[in-house]
Amino acid sequence: MDEQFPHNGVAAYIALGSNMGNREQLLLSAISLIDEHPSIKVNRVSGLYETDPVGYTEQPPFLNMVLAVQSTLSPIELLRQLLAFEQQLGRVRQIRWGPRTIDLDLLLYDNVRMDQEELTLPHPRMMERAFVLVPLHDVLDQSHLLQQEVGAASEAALLDGKEGITLWKTINWRSASEPFES
Repeated sequence: MDEQFPHNGVAAYIALGSNMGNREQLLLSAISLIDEHPSIKVNRVSGLYETDPVGYTEQPPFLNMVLAVQSTLSPIELLRQLLAFEQQLGRVRQIRWGPRTIDLDLLLYDNVRMDQEELTLPHPRMMERAFVLVPLHDVLDQSHLLQQEVGAASEAALLDGKEGITLWKTINWRSASEPFES
């Protein structure tokens, strides 16, 4: 573990998406894998939103959500772990923005800003995507630097009907080992 990261971890936000197979079950499996990792704790989960595909549109609709987590992994270590979880859940990368069993994107990591080949933080396209902004707004800490910007963009996206996003279901997911924190 990198010494600059505190032992109790830092807040990070992860976007999840699926449009192949049992979408809801794949998202729940991803949450479990993430939370079972000894260096990651899921604190909050957004609602599940059904969204029209963006970019490559000849594919089924997605279910999208965002997790608020606490992690002692560095940003790159967390990204690599998310990619390993994708592989475990059958992710195959064939068509850019194409159909997928699971997509796990690191959106924010504390207030870290970085631009490297492997990882850019904050996620470079998150402010353009209602399927990220709306569920992120559900779980973003009220004191986060981007709270106002995300809130305003999320509301605008819902009002405009942008990207065909609708609340599909709320889930009452909780870590089995810890009481739920709001």
